[in-house]
Formats: sequence, structure tokens, C-alpha cells
Amino acid sequence: MPTEPPTPAGPAPGTGRPYVSFAEPETDNGFDTFDSFDTYDPLDQATTRLRTVPARARTRPRLVAAAACLVLGLGLIGGAVTGSWLTGDSAGADGALSSFEAAGGLWHSVPVDQLFPRTVDGQGAGPGGADRTWTRIAVAPDSGCANAFDPLLRQVLAPVGCLRLLRATYTDVTRSQVTTVGLLFTNADAAAMTSLRARFQQQGLDRRTDLMPRPYAVKGTVAAGFGDAQRASWTVSVLTDAPVVVYAVSGFADGRVVTAPQPAADAVKPGVTTAPAQAGLGNDAQGLADRVERSLRRTVGSASEKPS
Repeated sequence: MPTEPPTPAGPAPGTGRPYVSFAEPETDNGFDTFDSFDTYDPLDQATTRLRTVPARARTRPRLVAAAACLVLGLGLIGGAVTGSWLTGDSAGADGALSSFEAAGGLWHSVPVDQLFPRTVDGQGAGPGGADRTWTRIAVAPDSGCANAFDPLLRQVLAPVGCLRLLRATYTDVTRSQVTTVGLLFTNADAAAMTSLRARFQQQGLDRRTDLMPRPYAVKGTVAAGFGDAQRASWTVSVLTDAPVVVYAVSGFADGRVVTAPQPAADAVKPGVTTAPAQAGLGNDAQGLADRVERSLRRTVGSASEKPS
């Protein structure tokens, strides 16, 4: 720590020699910008001066030095806490995980009935605001992403990776329509998920028929004939507050081939007369995906809450 030469002073009254002590350091405790965070060290800018004081004031320097140490200590602690906050440190004093990290581990810690309820109520989710109810008929074993997406969609999703894929297939009350809902848990951080979402939005990737997710068909159920050719409507949603891609794809349960599939965002618009729109298959895909996503967010909120 740099010091200035002592200032000459005569002996204090009643003493034969001067007493030397530390004055209070001069510090600047401000940040110019929050664009980048550098740990602030008051010692870098502190300037300490020596001075002489009368012997009768010997106790004051000790108090000043102690106060200075306390201020410096609090400053360093405060800087560490501020740094943790600004950099998004996921673990606080109680070790609570951030919601983003908490979401990444839900695939192995949450019961399947919580992620994919046995029955999903879609109040107002059907065409014209009609109510919908979907019943789960099959749950796929958790797996990787092989054969779950069309080849080009698999390439688009490759930058965020595939940690685990969870899928379930539902049918409507008439058992004439089927929908597969999927939760792709990725290996990506928030920046990568944000980048992927921006790409989907800017390039309209969620509307391309060569970028559709594939259904999960199960023998012995009404979804036994639900293959790639039966896909009628779909939706893909890239989350940015969780390392998850939510998707749904719907079709007819009778195995009919659909030659003109339509993205759910278009099929749910009023006045659309395509087969997927009139059958409400866009509503099935969009409605189920939305409700599974909401359930996931509620689960994330509960998993990331700090202990009381």
C-alpha cells in the first residue's frame, strides 16, 4: 500500500517525541457500468497517509484502524455477494438451485403422472372455444432422441443436445384423434436455448413440414396406426427459462394418411377450413403442449423454491 512521507511536526505539548498513526483511507466505491463485472478491491485505490498526533490521542488511531478493517471486510463480503448475484450464481447461502438448473433434472426426479397427467382438461381449448378433455393411453420409456424427429429437425436441435426424451400419447373423448406430447431435456445452457428459440422464430422453423416431430404409436391402443404419414398438425416450443423443448403432434386414430399437415399455430385460427383445422387437430396439439408446459413450469417452481 503506497504511503506519503510523514509530515514534519513538532513535539506535542507534554511529550518529547511525536506519535505516528494511520489516517482513514480514501476509497471510491462506485461501478461505472454493469456491462461487465470486476470484483472491486478497495485496496487498489486506498491511499494511506502518515501523520503525527499528540501522545494523548493514542487511542484514536487504533479505533480508526479497526474501523477501516471493518469497512474493508464488509466491502469484500458485499462485493462477493454482489458478484454472485450479477453473475447469476445458482447456489445461494442455502444451496438452492436456480429454476433453470432445477428444470434440467426433472426428467429423473418427478413422477410421470406429474409431467404427463392421466387426464388433461382443456377448458376452452377446442375449436370455437369448446372444451376438450384428453386421456393418456401410453407413456414411452425415457430414452434418447433417436428416431423421434424428422432428420432435418434433428439437425436443427443438435446444438442443444439431447439429455433425455420423455413422451406420452393421448386421445380425445371420442377416441378418434390421437396426440403425442414430448419433453426434450437438452444439455444446453440458457444462452444456447435463447439462440435456438430465436432461430425458430426468425426462420419459421416451427411451420415447416420437413421439421416435424414424430408420434409415439403403441400396439393395442387407438394410437397403434399413428405413424409419420398420419401426422396432421404439430407445434414445437423452445423454452428459454428451462433446458427443455416442448412439442406435440396430432393425427386421426383411424390411420388415414394426411397429405397436407398444418402447423397448429395456423390450424387454430378462426375461419380456417383445412382438414386438420376443422377436426380440431391443431387445437389438440396446441392445447396439450400448452398444458404440459404449464405443468412443467409449476413443477420447476416447486423444485427451485428455497427451503423455509
